[in-house]
Amino acid sequence: MPLIPIDWLANHVEVPEDLTPEQLAADLVRVGLEEEEIHEAEVQGPVVVGKVLTLEAKEQSNGKVINYCRVDVGDHNDAPGTGKEPSDLPSRGIICGAHNFEAGDYVVVSLPGAVLPGGFAIAARKTYGHTSDGMICSATELGIGGDASGIIVLAKGDDDEAIASLPAVGTDARPILGIAGRTLEINITPDRGYCFAMRGVAREYHHSTGAVFTDPALEQGLPEPNSDGYPVEVRDGAPIHGVAGCDRFVTRVVRGVDPNAESPKWLRDRLTAAGMRPISLAVDATNYVMFDLGQPLHAYDLDKVNGPIIVRRARAGEKLVTLDEVERKLGAEDLLITDTDGDRVLGLAGTMGGFDTEITKETVNVLVEAAHFDQVSVARMARRHKLPSEAAKRFERGVDPELGPVAAQAVVDLLVQYGGGEAGNEVFDLNNTVAPAAQDFPVAEVERLTGLVVAEDRIREILTDIGCAVEGEGEVLSVTPPTWRPDLVGPAHFVEEIARLVGYDEIPVELPMARAGGGLTPVQRQRRDVLRTLAEAGWVQVLSYPFVGVDTFDKQGIDDKRRTAIRLANPLQDEAPYLRTSILDSLLDTARLNVSRGNPAVAVCEASLVGRPDGVVPADPAPVGERPSEETLNGLMGAIPSQPHHIAGVACGAVSEAQAELPAVLWDWRDAIEAVASMGRTVGLDVTVVSAEQAPWHPGRCAQILAGTLPIGYAGELAPAVCKAFELPTRSVAFEIDSDALFGARGTEPAQVAPVLTHPAAKEDLALVVDESVTNADLEAVIRKAGGDLLEDLRLFDVYTGEQVPEGKKSLAYALRLRADHTLSAEETAGLRKKIVKQTKKKLGAELRS
Repeated sequence: MPLIPIDWLANHVEVPEDLTPEQLAADLVRVGLEEEEIHEAEVQGPVVVGKVLTLEAKEQSNGKVINYCRVDVGDHNDAPGTGKEPSDLPSRGIICGAHNFEAGDYVVVSLPGAVLPGGFAIAARKTYGHTSDGMICSATELGIGGDASGIIVLAKGDDDEAIASLPAVGTDARPILGIAGRTLEINITPDRGYCFAMRGVAREYHHSTGAVFTDPALEQGLPEPNSDGYPVEVRDGAPIHGVAGCDRFVTRVVRGVDPNAESPKWLRDRLTAAGMRPISLAVDATNYVMFDLGQPLHAYDLDKVNGPIIVRRARAGEKLVTLDEVERKLGAEDLLITDTDGDRVLGLAGTMGGFDTEITKETVNVLVEAAHFDQVSVARMARRHKLPSEAAKRFERGVDPELGPVAAQAVVDLLVQYGGGEAGNEVFDLNNTVAPAAQDFPVAEVERLTGLVVAEDRIREILTDIGCAVEGEGEVLSVTPPTWRPDLVGPAHFVEEIARLVGYDEIPVELPMARAGGGLTPVQRQRRDVLRTLAEAGWVQVLSYPFVGVDTFDKQGIDDKRRTAIRLANPLQDEAPYLRTSILDSLLDTARLNVSRGNPAVAVCEASLVGRPDGVVPADPAPVGERPSEETLNGLMGAIPSQPHHIAGVACGAVSEAQAELPAVLWDWRDAIEAVASMGRTVGLDVTVVSAEQAPWHPGRCAQILAGTLPIGYAGELAPAVCKAFELPTRSVAFEIDSDALFGARGTEPAQVAPVLTHPAAKEDLALVVDESVTNADLEAVIRKAGGDLLEDLRLFDVYTGEQVPEGKKSLAYALRLRADHTLSAEETAGLRKKIVKQTKKKLGAELRS
């Protein structure tokens, strides 16, 4: 965002002599230009004009001659007989090793408390037998270049004319040296592009304070275009959103510019204060005028250009080496500046010039370009090539199309005055701009939209002051916005300007009646409930970046459709350009970070969206400036990947630390499975657990979670290789479920609360021998179905394989809790037990273990 040097701003608007960056920020924020930052000066503290009163040169033991000076520094003087080294003169004693000055000369003095470039702090110190209470400065020490062997002499003691032009002794020397003071940086919204120039900011300062503003773009006496002008043609055969890429192009010629001519110091100082590095006179002149008026310009070496200039779109396969010496592949939407009948590319229009025709130390003849390019074309081009240049920033926000001739003349004047060039009589102006149209503005809109009651005369005054032409009287005015405000396209925009300048704090505050809300949707409520359940079980919810690198799939051992991921065109980090396809893709790194920071116990969970692009059909971009057809919209919807909502968790370490006579309790695979089961119970859905193999889990310790017959996720122990790759402790556990599938299986019907049975429970233990291929889930499903409503709880408490069980078999022992609306008799429990044994034998070949 732009930096606003106060002395430069003062060229366009009257400002108080004591205006500070803080006060400037306060003045500008009233009209919507917010403070971004106040940058401290590189040279800080007291750096003042001093007069050398006495100079005592003395040769030291090392052969070096050192001067002990008494220097008059005005209000900073020590009174006679006081100070670090008392003297009869009101002054300060300073040691100096330079010899290009004498008593009576005026110099620059940095006093204790000052800080020079590089963080060099000035303090009083004992040296060469004296106390040096400050420093007489050279140009190099102040960071302004020049000869480091001698100090700055502002005026010789016998030069009365030079002395008269100096400020009083003891006053700040930085303004006369061109050293930037504290500078305000402002934040500009996209609709206020004209404020990327001192011209625009000065206008807003005028609106805020009433200070007198003079628009430099209204200068008269510009030369008329003629047939000798350097010709330009626009051949835009493929305009974006129906708007030609260029509607104005001004060229001027300056010959005989001294290639060794430097930019004047004041110009270099202002560019530096605005954050731009001075380069050469021709380049500095274009940059200065851009910062001053807001019109981006470009200077070409005239002898390297083969006219006419052609503005056109790029052709397939074209390339360009830009000024930053990077070769760029051009796209069909790129707007180019070309010559040689359009065959040679000179630059990206409004963004960056080409390397071949740049201004060099040998350039003597200069071609100046001041054009107006389409906002959308420049914005897309700058983003595609990642070239957010100063010119592009302005064009994409809107540049005044009437500025071209004025800005070009300003550059010509600088090249003539400081470069010794001669302005050519070639003046060309291709002008296809369309003047802003008048718009009807019902004045009642001000009160309707803002509640402000503003008199019609005041409305006229405000609109006129911002540059609009206002005609008509009564309820509807005819308002024509100025050329530098392309954002003013309707009554609401005029209302916003009126409210802004009247003052937002004048808008009456009325609290609207709050509508009765519908509350959370069933799915929102379910998500909150299951996350609360996880939190109560010790899982800590986190948020991780959804961007990953391909290495995360490798480290998890994933070799299925989850490797198909969306690659971002402009990723935040080059090493993480993909959208994750599962929560664990990024959550495992979050767990690793916690472990690496010495967290003894980690149990993190996350709920978010994942991207599953498999099956996506790419679509062509929708047209700009018109509503897409249904066919186009359907194509775009088909190009949007599936984004299911997932919940995942990773845990390792101790659930509770070891204490006296109590061992530590560690997270294990049962906790991961229980986390998923608890989520199901929370929403009123029983889930089933079956053995499975799925990366990144351990092949023999992975469970697939089913809601009925629908797979919704996996849980278990992470594979050892995965733990090693992510630097996690061995036997770390994890789970991940598709919560959309979980909630979909549950549905949104209200949960039915089961009756509370107060009769005592009957307990039965049952050990069944089955084939090793039969899983607990299979056997448990048969038991639950056979047990019916009487089976309140079922728990597997033992798995046995050994001598007492035939080879190829295993024994699964269950604890059953039975309850009914009456006290169960022995006959009823025995009958249910017999039924369960019979059904398990019939379905799974189970035998009751003897």
